[in-house]
Amino acid sequence: MENIGALAILLAFCFAVYAVIASLVGKLAKRPFLVISAERAVYSIWVLLSVAAGLLIYALISGDYRLTYVHNYSNKAMPTIYKFTAWWGGQEGSLLLWSWLLSTYSVVAVWINRRRFRDMMPYVTAVLMSTLTFFLILIAFVESPFRVWMSGKGIVDAGDGQGLNPLLQYWTMVIHPPMLYLGYVGFAVPFAFAIASLITKQPGEAWIHTTRRWTLVTWLFQSSGILLGAGWAYAVLGWGGYWGWDPVENASLLPWITATAFLHSVMMQEKKGMMKVWNIVLVSGTFFLCIFGTFLTRSGIVSSVHAFAQSPLGKYFVVFMAIGIASTIYLILTRLDFLKSEVQLESVLSRESSFLFNNLILLASCFAVLWGTLFPVISEAVTGEKISVDAPFFNKINVPIAMGLLLLTGIGPLIAWRKSSMDSLKRAFRIPAAAGVIVAGVLFGLGVRHFYALVSFALCAFVATTVVMEFWKGASAIRAKNNTNLLSSMVELTHRNTRRYGGYLVHMGVVLMFIGFTGKAFDQSITVEVPQGGSVQLGRYSLKIVSMVADENDNYTSGKLTVAVSRDGADLGTLTPERRFFKAAKQPSSDVAIRRRLHEDLYLNFAGMSNNGEKVVLQAYVFPLVSCIWGGYWVLLFGTLICLAPNKTRLIYPRTEVVGITGKHVKVED
Repeated sequence: MENIGALAILLAFCFAVYAVIASLVGKLAKRPFLVISAERAVYSIWVLLSVAAGLLIYALISGDYRLTYVHNYSNKAMPTIYKFTAWWGGQEGSLLLWSWLLSTYSVVAVWINRRRFRDMMPYVTAVLMSTLTFFLILIAFVESPFRVWMSGKGIVDAGDGQGLNPLLQYWTMVIHPPMLYLGYVGFAVPFAFAIASLITKQPGEAWIHTTRRWTLVTWLFQSSGILLGAGWAYAVLGWGGYWGWDPVENASLLPWITATAFLHSVMMQEKKGMMKVWNIVLVSGTFFLCIFGTFLTRSGIVSSVHAFAQSPLGKYFVVFMAIGIASTIYLILTRLDFLKSEVQLESVLSRESSFLFNNLILLASCFAVLWGTLFPVISEAVTGEKISVDAPFFNKINVPIAMGLLLLTGIGPLIAWRKSSMDSLKRAFRIPAAAGVIVAGVLFGLGVRHFYALVSFALCAFVATTVVMEFWKGASAIRAKNNTNLLSSMVELTHRNTRRYGGYLVHMGVVLMFIGFTGKAFDQSITVEVPQGGSVQLGRYSLKIVSMVADENDNYTSGKLTVAVSRDGADLGTLTPERRFFKAAKQPSSDVAIRRRLHEDLYLNFAGMSNNGEKVVLQAYVFPLVSCIWGGYWVLLFGTLICLAPNKTRLIYPRTEVVGITGKHVKVED
């Protein structure tokens, strides 16, 4: 089995190299059959990598402990679902997942564009397959998932394995890494289209529409992966946080920021023919930040609970990024005349300028996060001393930036394209600004004195009011014309322009998340040693240790607390936090107990026993408004799906002249 898996990867590598060469030679030599054969090679690669992935999954589930990877990340006691997730639990398996997903994206891109963008597709295929070739080199020759245990007598079956990291044996880890990988890997497709457009000097803007949709899909996956990771950290790590500014967390955020900037600025190119260079830079930067994040996770240059162990892969990533970035910069510099803006910014008081400021602030955030992430590495290289940069630095820099972004989120819809008069701005801002001031005043009267919390709640009210007004104005006009109810009118309004109103719903989801983030300013917490039968008070909550029960199964031993909870004297039932010790990994893990409510969560973590073993160590937290983060994600998800849906009346984009397979010029619409 290991020979078949390794052979499948090696053949996939050969096909990938062939696809790159055949695409370029076929295009430059005007040999359409070579271009077609390269595209068929893409399909073959997907089949080969699917075979390799299937064999690895089978080995993990069946317990083939002859394989080093299976021994390191699976064992007999693990539930089957976690044996499956061990596919991406280690270095080699996660690289195979990366490669398989990229081959899947490539198949989809080639298939849906088999009759479109024929002038660009050979270069798109070549870029995608060049990237895949790099990752196949890693798993074919450097970190193969099909290595076997060897001794003087030959291949050895280890009998049982070490098992998956206990922190990863949680339900969100079943879907969090694949979601994040779908985001990381998916950004290769917009990058490939951007490079192809530069090479071919593609006329028209139809290609940018396809790129935007690809970016939106992968942005959604990236958003989902980040939020699932935050949920995992919140429910598993035991400290109650959902974001710690860990280097690998930051690495997942960086391409999300630049992709968000692109999704806003691309409208400028579609509508006005502006910011062409900027959009190419954003698409390219997003792709290379994804590669950079993969490099951080696998090189061992940063310390993180999310990172893999040190490996020799770092130098390969550095070489790949250096070649890719240099080639991209060369292409951009040689196409500057082609990328000139068709119109100029007419006024600072315009929607164009709001998009520009939005991008600048996002870029500032990206730079701040990148600098803070790399500073320990840079300081160690320069001075020999690693100077750590912790959460206070990131919060101090990014909280004001986030406030600025939130403000622009509300300002954008209120400003007209090209130019707005002061009178029109006063009329547009009157109601949203009043809503923000009222909310801030009420909260101040209720005793809230945290400056950023007041500003954040005021801005959330401002943005939410703006979104509601936009729906109200449009739906009211449709209701008056069609004599329908308000809800039907809103559905009709959204259906007419899914991109605009779906975007407003995404903004509303962001508002809800900011409300949840702001609740962090009012957290309460205690860490105490409590004897059995003892009680402790946290705010309005009273917590009593009723009992502790020991348990054991094949995978771990555990101690489970039963904690009686009451608030203001009213009984709220019990919570059961658990402390586990995994036998194979010889590591402890927490299974926290959370009483989730819309306005606040009560969060209990059984942290262990006191030194004399007579008391339990209980960590208790009250997290106000944290549920708004998870609720905001669902609104964001719904809004993004609406953005992807077609309009009731299809928008017509500029026609683009392309070269077909036969060499004849044809007209297509996106």
